[in-house]
Amino acid sequence: MATIEAVLGDITTQGVDAIVNAANSSLLGGGGVDGAIHAAAGPRLLEACRRVRNTTHRDGLDVGDAVATSAGDLPAQWVIHTVGPNRHRGQTDPALLASCFTRSLQVARDVGARSVAFPAVSAGVYGWDSADVAQIAVDAVRAELGAAEGVDAEGIDADAASAGGIELVRFVLFSRLTLSNFETALAATS
Repeated sequence: MATIEAVLGDITTQGVDAIVNAANSSLLGGGGVDGAIHAAAGPRLLEACRRVRNTTHRDGLDVGDAVATSAGDLPAQWVIHTVGPNRHRGQTDPALLASCFTRSLQVARDVGARSVAFPAVSAGVYGWDSADVAQIAVDAVRAELGAAEGVDAEGIDADAASAGGIELVRFVLFSRLTLSNFETALAATS
């Protein structure tokens, strides 16, 4: 099974194939993680996002969906943009949040990424409690990786080759409290 870990750090400096951006639906930059990723990636990321908006996602990206672009000046090869649910706007369905993580992993597989770094999508200005985000994220990632590996209902690995090519999922967290919540979720029995 792929390695899943949580670290305290800056997602823009991670040496992984793909980093996940907690984007807004416009895909044209914003604050928080989104702003930090756009600032570190430079103007080529915004250009790549504009191409997506002008072609496949003219109306923006839906909550819970994900799309990949090149990564500009980041050490990663791809940025996978996902739009988390905003509790302040009444978007309280945990399935929407889980979809951010599962869709991002599916997109990562599609582009050939073997390592992926996630932020705590929707924790922060979108109003979700970081402990809830941690549990939903870890459960969603475990389920998606298990499905890709062919783990059956009894937990027997039917095809241990890989999680559809993904070998590492790293949650990169900005605060010690959020890190602690993710560590607790990861320590829970899978």
